[in-house]
Amino acid sequence: MSPGGLLQQGPINFVISRVGAHAIGADDMHLFSTLGRSKRLFLGWLGYSGMLMPFGALRRSESETVILRVAHLRGNTYELGHHRRIGARTGLDRDRQEAIFAGTGWDERSGALLHATTELVETKAVTDATWSELSRHFDDRRLVEIVMLATQYDGLATAIETLGIEPER
Repeated sequence: MSPGGLLQQGPINFVISRVGAHAIGADDMHLFSTLGRSKRLFLGWLGYSGMLMPFGALRRSESETVILRVAHLRGNTYELGHHRRIGARTGLDRDRQEAIFAGTGWDERSGALLHATTELVETKAVTDATWSELSRHFDDRRLVEIVMLATQYDGLATAIETLGIEPER
């Protein structure tokens, strides 16, 4: 599906898409201008997504760790491109990103986060052992958020692939 313009998105979604494009330094933000075709659904999705990232309870580097792991496991070029840049701004340099892709944490907390994310993407569940380890490092609010964030970006990868959304650059 091709990105939509003003008529396909409506004025509010079109403006949001333009702001998103400006923020990434592109002529168009294909994700927003394609999902914007869904009219009100786009606004709901945007609010939900924003509550997970960037306005979630996890540290920004932790939310980017989850997103990068999901994008890597899914082989999603669009998510990887955007979140490699965002992750770098949160302190995830190239070496840390490579560790995320390898599934190795740099401490117990990040290791538990990566392991849980991998299980969620690969099996759509988390084992009791992984949950126990994750619970040692995160409170209930963050545990819920980890599950919601990983499944949100897994679902988004599916939407991107199904709709054929191409990277901007």
